[in-house]
Amino acid sequence: MIEVIDLVVDRGKRTVLNGFSCSVPTGSVTGLLGPSGSGKTTLMRAIVGVQIVRSGSVKVLGLEAGSAALRHKIGYLTQAPSVYADLTVRENARYFASLYGQSAAQADQIVANVGLAGAAHQLVDDLSGGQRSRASLVCALIGRPEVLVLDEPTVGQDPVLRDELWEQFRALAADGTTILVSSHVMDEANRCDRLLLIREGELIADDTPAAVKASAGTDDLDKAFLALIRRHGESASDPEGVRS
Repeated sequence: MIEVIDLVVDRGKRTVLNGFSCSVPTGSVTGLLGPSGSGKTTLMRAIVGVQIVRSGSVKVLGLEAGSAALRHKIGYLTQAPSVYADLTVRENARYFASLYGQSAAQADQIVANVGLAGAAHQLVDDLSGGQRSRASLVCALIGRPEVLVLDEPTVGQDPVLRDELWEQFRALAADGTTILVSSHVMDEANRCDRLLLIREGELIADDTPAAVKASAGTDDLDKAFLALIRRHGESASDPEGVRS
């Protein structure tokens, strides 16, 4: 569904992704994890087609990322709210629904699905940070995208709502939607079918949560990630495997 080959991206004078390659299977929930500044958001922007790249290729549904034919097939949730602050939640949802030929009733249902039915008549400008994020999620879901790219979708949400949102993500994947989701929360990583762990623009793990833990020799995903990051740091500083 998503194929990234030898991707190189510069942001300013810094190379954020350096020969990065990965693939995301159809109908899966793939978690994208890594420390702040590791390149997660840059990778997501490249997949959506809004990031200038130096070299390499990114294909989604067999098409070059950013192709006009993909615009109605990809839903993208950024970390910053991407809705109109001077409209209500319902007005935003119904407006975006009209762009995709969806009905008002369908828009209202998605508002309810993300836990915003009680705030449907509130202006986005009056919402809490977590509610604004959910309002943006509504608009990412409206078009029933084949590929859903979610950048930290559950930040600021309470545990109950996070659980409900993940149930929706799993249901969407079961219906064939391919989901790429970044997160810093390890219990969310355990909910994914596959994990991509990146550090300093390089892929250091690409496997199931169980396999990632097994490779690090621990049942704790936090400890597994720390072990893999440290192992990667050692191999980078000693590329020929020579130890003193």
